[in-house]
Amino acid sequence: MKTLTPKLFALCLVIFVLGGTVSAQNDLNLPDVSQAAEVKQRIALTDITVKYHRPLVNGRKIWGGLVPYGKVWRAGANENTTIEFSDPVSVEGKPLAKGVYGLHMIPNPDSWTVIFSKTNTGWGSYSYKQDEDALRVNVKPKPLSESEEALEFEFEDLKPDSTAVTLKWEKLGVPFTVSIKDAEQTLENIRAQLKGRGQFTWQALDEGAQFCLARKINLDEALRWADASIQNEERFDNLSTKADILKALNRPDEAKTTWNHAVEVATAPQLYSYGRRLQFQKQNAEAMEIFKDVDKRFPQGVYGDLARARIKSAAGDFAGAASDAKKAQAAAPTDAQKQSIQALITRLEAKQDVNK
Repeated sequence: MKTLTPKLFALCLVIFVLGGTVSAQNDLNLPDVSQAAEVKQRIALTDITVKYHRPLVNGRKIWGGLVPYGKVWRAGANENTTIEFSDPVSVEGKPLAKGVYGLHMIPNPDSWTVIFSKTNTGWGSYSYKQDEDALRVNVKPKPLSESEEALEFEFEDLKPDSTAVTLKWEKLGVPFTVSIKDAEQTLENIRAQLKGRGQFTWQALDEGAQFCLARKINLDEALRWADASIQNEERFDNLSTKADILKALNRPDEAKTTWNHAVEVATAPQLYSYGRRLQFQKQNAEAMEIFKDVDKRFPQGVYGDLARARIKSAAGDFAGAASDAKKAQAAAPTDAQKQSIQALITRLEAKQDVNK
């Protein structure tokens, strides 16, 4: 046998490497038969993301056929389907930590098992191991009114603190409910944000205090946020927030003092808008007191006229209310405001109370 010289060996090595390179380059990136998809939904501040591939029915028997009953299935095609939660959640009432999970399912005619695996990089369900489960829940499938040719995931039954994540394919839907602890998780998020630049502005601190006030939670911390907001910049907005928190904490004398100061620094639009906010909260009696303050402090101008119109409307004096509203419309600086006030005038001329 002839021995290879160093030069000949080196040449063979180059040819081998180049040949490998050519082979790798021939591994083309071609379209998947089952195309990739991604859907995302935010619930409060929690993001839920599903990544999957969409096989087609293509005339095949799906359930109990292409997808056997009683066996772990990848809930899609190609790589295992994944689902990601940006915060801790509950699935069908059971807790699940934030993270990315491999999503698998075990179909059966009347009940399905939905599996969240700690392994999220598998190809299909071939390497699935039950001891890597983070959570299993059982759910009921439901018939679909229309057949779905391509498998899809959809977020249904959206609520402020929950949604149903539903797999749909052929004539079957498989929903599982994901819920969050809205107030608790939002509070944690607010605290994190207020460690950043938000702590140096009046708006962010006031918004955090308002969040707690609206839900009647965490009021002592909300009061500290309101005080910090006022320290950054004293405004009617944060003073009124503080007054409302003190009232909720059953500290009426401090609440009254703070409120009186808030009224002293308020502008006509701020005070009138506060009255409207009270009306949206179904606090009409309190709103009328605010409109009286507006009328007393700012008798001339758009907001004084509007406040009087609302006071007279509440008393049933629709003609007087319409007259004041027309004065407000004439003084309004923008076309948008004039159009908005025209809607009030139309209702008043029809003898309808604009406070309802």
